[in-house]
Amino acid sequence: MLILLTLLVPLVGGALLGVIRPKSSAVRAWYVEAVVIATSILVWTVILTRDGQPFTLYHMTDALPLTFRVDGMGCVFAGLVSLLWPIASLYGFEYMKHEERENSFFMWYTMSYAATLAIAFAGNLFTLYVFYECLTLVTLPLVIHKKDAASIRAGRKYLTYSITGAAFAFIALVVLLFLAGTTEFTLGGVVTAEMMNARGGLLLTVFVLAFIGFGTKAAVFPMHAWLPTASVAPAPVTALLHAVAVVNAGAYAVLRLIYYAFGAGNLHGTWAQAIVLSLACFTIVFGSTMAVREQHFKRRLAWSTISNLSYMLMGAALMTGDGMVGSLSHLVIHGVIKITLFYCAGAILTRTGKEYVQDLRGFGRVMPLTCAAIILAGAALTGVPPLAGFVSKWNLLTAAADTGLWLGVAAVVALIISAVLTAVYIFTVVLPMYGRPLNEDSAALEGFNRDPGWQMKLPLVLLMIAIVALGLWSAPLVTFLRSVAAGLTL
Repeated sequence: MLILLTLLVPLVGGALLGVIRPKSSAVRAWYVEAVVIATSILVWTVILTRDGQPFTLYHMTDALPLTFRVDGMGCVFAGLVSLLWPIASLYGFEYMKHEERENSFFMWYTMSYAATLAIAFAGNLFTLYVFYECLTLVTLPLVIHKKDAASIRAGRKYLTYSITGAAFAFIALVVLLFLAGTTEFTLGGVVTAEMMNARGGLLLTVFVLAFIGFGTKAAVFPMHAWLPTASVAPAPVTALLHAVAVVNAGAYAVLRLIYYAFGAGNLHGTWAQAIVLSLACFTIVFGSTMAVREQHFKRRLAWSTISNLSYMLMGAALMTGDGMVGSLSHLVIHGVIKITLFYCAGAILTRTGKEYVQDLRGFGRVMPLTCAAIILAGAALTGVPPLAGFVSKWNLLTAAADTGLWLGVAAVVALIISAVLTAVYIFTVVLPMYGRPLNEDSAALEGFNRDPGWQMKLPLVLLMIAIVALGLWSAPLVTFLRSVAAGLTL
């Protein structure tokens, strides 16, 4: 029942904003932050007191229960979300002061927390699928929040890609239910050797479709185009979409699909593994290449996200315990790094109106904290030790190298190419911030500190500390992830 309460608090708390409609921004901020913090406290209570027992909310049919269960993998995703959401809400209070319809924004923003947690705690593929769809519906109003032509186009594309991906994923749900009689999450999968012998071709085909379907939210090629377009949304939304909830939900769903539904042992060494691993490796290089070409700062970060999400998919597609560890560690670490970078982009936009890379020359003197955060997070994203990004990239690199497969070698090559390209698209932003003068149209900023207020500064400082801490003291996280991969953690 505690799981149900954890989901209801942000769902009902967010919905009530549409009813009570606080007149004061301060009252709304206190209310939203209280709901979000209460939810995060409940999440950690659930995590720390978990017993691994399922909780069934409702039976659609005897074979399709809406079931929640708190296991090790769910703890990783829910724990990340619960730590970042209060910070994200605090940032949003200051950012949204220059936007319209704040009440509607925070209503959907808070309700999205409930849908994300429901995905994290899903006990079977059916439950994950239902709330995967719900997450699309509650985040769509955030994408189109500005209600201008660009936002409407972005929302239409987001919805089209999400529905298409969900249709592919639904095929897997039906086939698994028909052949295995259950969609329950079990480490090692519910597909047996006998089923693979009898229906192997069908199962592998369905798996590839489901990988692309759930991978749509993780922006795997060719289902990636919605993500850069969605960068027209306010920065708290793009950070939510590109770093925390939606995209990580896609990667998380793929991990569940491989290790808890079909079973990595059944897929390892098959043509299906070759296809999905190839897609992930191609997306890694493709996303990084497009990021180098992109001159709009937020869209550059969006292309970077496409590349880094496929780091997670690549780790999952290795179909080894080390691959799962690498994928989960990058899910956590990339979430912290990328939300920092999107928040920096949002701070620059709100304080100076600048959106393009070439307009950021000399900003190290006028926005010192924001630019310091870009340097730190950018270096971590590149994989500079001892920052957090090095840890997850090292885990992925060694996992790929240890497979002994030629595709493992291809994955290593893709990671190395992407690391070089990441350095290019990050440091071509950073170096001019300190090494070149302000542009003429920004000259009036000289001598003034244009860093944002404390509600946006505090999240940046906390995230910078997290990036350093996750790099220097990564052992507890990696040890926990190894126990999850080995099935030793409930």
